Amino acid sequence: MTFLPTAEGWLYLACWLDLTTREVVGYAMADHHRASLVVDALRMAHGRGDLQPGCVAHSDRDSEYTSDQFRREVRELGLRQSCGRAGSCFDNAAAESFWALLKEEIGNRTWPDRATARADVFAFVETFYNRRRLRNHKILGYLTPTETRQHQQQALAA
Repeated sequence: MTFLPTAEGWLYLACWLDLTTREVVGYAMADHHRASLVVDALRMAHGRGDLQPGCVAHSDRDSEYTSDQFRREVRELGLRQSCGRAGSCFDNAAAESFWALLKEEIGNRTWPDRATARADVFAFVETFYNRRRLRNHKILGYLTPTETRQHQQQALAA
C-alpha cells in the first residue's frame, strides 16, 4: 500500500501484482487505509486476475493485511496468505519497485484533489503500466504485462 498527497488529504492505494506477468490485477483507492481497502483490491484481483484456489496472496505485515477481515476474505476466496518477514523490505521487493515506478511516472507532488490523483493512477495502471510498458528483459520477451498474460493463456489452451 502507498499513499499520495492531495489538497484534500491522503489518497491511499492498494495493489495486487501478478508476480509472473508483473501485471496489476487488482487495485483500490480510498481516503483511508482500513482493511476494507486491501480487501477491495483483492476482490478485484480475484475477479480480474482469475486467481485459482491455492494461489498465494503475498503482502507485508501492515495491520490491514493481518486483520481478521482480510484473513477471512483470503479464506473465502480459497487463497493462501503469505507475509514477508518483519522489517525486511526485500520480501516485498516487487511491490516496492512498482510503487517507485508509479511515483516516478506520475510524479511525486500534491494533487489538487483525490479525483485528479485517482485519474492519474487509473491512467498509469490501465493505459501505461499494464498495456504499454515493456518488460525490458530478453527472457521475458520484451512484452507488456498484459501481453505476457495473454501468451500464458494461449500456451495453456494449446
